[in-house]
Amino acid sequence: MTVRQKISKAMYPLLMGVTKLFGKNSKTMSNEQGVTGPKSVYDLTVTLNNGDTLSLSSLRGKKILLVNTASDCGYTNQYDDLQKLYDQYKDKLVIIGFPANDFHEQEKGSDEEIAQFCKVNFGVSFPLAKKSVVIKSPEQNPVFGWLTHKALNGWNEQAPSWNFSKYLLNERGVLTHYFDPSVSPSSQVVITAIAK
Repeated sequence: MTVRQKISKAMYPLLMGVTKLFGKNSKTMSNEQGVTGPKSVYDLTVTLNNGDTLSLSSLRGKKILLVNTASDCGYTNQYDDLQKLYDQYKDKLVIIGFPANDFHEQEKGSDEEIAQFCKVNFGVSFPLAKKSVVIKSPEQNPVFGWLTHKALNGWNEQAPSWNFSKYLLNERGVLTHYFDPSVSPSSQVVITAIAK
């Protein structure tokens, strides 16, 4: 862990408190009407950081939490919260981290370096995708293209506002929630959405 990463880890509780106080990066959106998109997320695959391919159709029957991640961000400590969530709900929830260098170059490492960092510092055992682009652009990862385009998912246009934005899908592959970075994975609103 670099000096910057150690400082960020120590400052994480303060960051979460301040952003919550000022309402920054704390938006929560939900698909109250249960709108389904014209294109199924189950048609997509994820290239994992080890080169394997994960078909999202293999996750039918489980909730899926998709999170864009970074190793050098004030929110990086959420890896710990995500791992705890994964351990607690692993029978009904799959978490997939999508490392991306889209916000102030806070993920400069290679796929191997990212995997090692996550395992050593946070004990991450949930799947990590190959490093990719998550913001709206021609290079956007197809999964995040689906998550952030209403014409595909049925209702949501919200792209990640920063690292550790979270998208929750239900057991039928319907996008049900978006949570901004300041909404902790261990917060009641996230737990309630998963436990439904």
